[in-house]
Parts: sequence; structure tokens; C-alpha cells
Amino acid sequence: MRVPIIAGNWKMNKTIPEAVTLVQELLTLVADVQSTEIVVCPPFTALYSVGQAIAGSRVALGAQNLFWEAKGAYTGEIAPGMLVDLGVRHVIIGHSERRAYQQETDADIAKKLEAAFKAGLSPILCVGEHLAEREAGRAEEVVKGQLEVDLELLATDQVQQLVIAYEPIWAIGTGRSAQPADAAAMAQVIRDVVGAKFGADTADCVRVQYGGSVNAANSGDFLTLEGIDGALVGGASLKAKDFAAIVKSASK
Repeated sequence: MRVPIIAGNWKMNKTIPEAVTLVQELLTLVADVQSTEIVVCPPFTALYSVGQAIAGSRVALGAQNLFWEAKGAYTGEIAPGMLVDLGVRHVIIGHSERRAYQQETDADIAKKLEAAFKAGLSPILCVGEHLAEREAGRAEEVVKGQLEVDLELLATDQVQQLVIAYEPIWAIGTGRSAQPADAAAMAQVIRDVVGAKFGADTADCVRVQYGGSVNAANSGDFLTLEGIDGALVGGASLKAKDFAAIVKSASK
């Protein structure tokens, strides 16, 4: 039985006081949730303070990125061990915005996934297609190609612990979401790729999230689908009431 996982990606938002206020409000709203894993991913500057605020709660701390080396002359980067030292448990890897703005490649992402597992972190791997690729009928081909490279450095037991977020790039931050049937179909494609590489048991273990303009109004349309085990939430995670509503829709 796969436990639903709802993760909030705050992106480049919230000062430390704002972040603490947000998470304190969230804790009150989700205090009675038992059956869903909840993750918040603030910017690096707020990780320590948010971690202190959620200590002892059911809300876990996540980061938005890491570098694949343990230490060294990599100005501006964050090592996996530094995240662990802050109490981080989850880390988003391969988000489309990093692929676009920082030119991250699937080979980079593969190294980051390997480094995250080596450090004891639980990665959330993001995959997804551009609108032109979907309109050309290449969405499945694109996601399969990403996964083939992204997963190549991982062992079976690591993949069984992986969360994969399907995020159609054209739906991120646009207010436009994929059709639930398309999300469910892509979740099956993801499991098919995992199953072909690592076996059916592993495919059954992998949790697949949907991400892309998920909000309190539409989350139930996705979270009730067979094969969708949660959501990676962007803008709606910046409002405690909206994020809590999404968490509770997964719990149903």
C-alpha cells in the first residue's frame, strides 16, 4: 500500500519570518492528518528555521535542490550532507525550472539522485514534457527518455524508495493543468519504465505524484486516480489553507 505524499515547493518565495508563520499555520490545519506524508520545501535560507518550527510534527522538511559532490570548490552549491545536517529528509531533483534556467541535464540529475540516496535523503524526481512535445504526440517518448538516463545510476532498492513527480512543463505556474486521464496515463508510463528496468515489484513500490497548477479545487480530481500517489504543489503551497486542503483531499 503506497502512502500518499503531498509536497509543497515554495520555490524562491518567503523570507524567514514569512516561512515560519506559514508553517506554523499549516501545522494547526493538518494536525489531525494521519494517512498522508506531508513535506514542505522552503528556500535554502529558511530551511533551518522551518525545520525548528516543524520539529516533532508529522510535517517533514524538504529542499529544492542539491549538488552531487560532498564538498569542494563549487561556489553557490549545496552538498547533500549540508542538507542532512539541517534535518532535511526529502529533496526535489530535476525540476523543470532548473532544467530550463540552470540547464540541468539528465546526466546531472542522475548524479544528483545517486548523491541524495548516498546521503540518506529521499529524492522527489521531476519529469515532464513541453507543450510542443505533447502536441506533437511525443509526451510519452520525452518522459521515457528522461527516466532512462535519470535512473541509470540507481540500484533497485533505491528506486523502490523514489518519488517521481510527473509535471507537464506547460502546466507549471500557468493555471492550466493536465487532464486527469492524461496524468493517470503518464503515471502508468512511468511505472512501465521502472518495471522494465527494475522489475514489477519495484514499479509497484514507486510513488508517482502529479504536479502542475495543482490547487485546492482540482486536487481531488488527480488524487483519486489509480496510480497517482500524491502531488507536488507550487503556488498553492504558499497559502496554508490551500495546501492543507490538498493534503486532506489526499487523505480521503
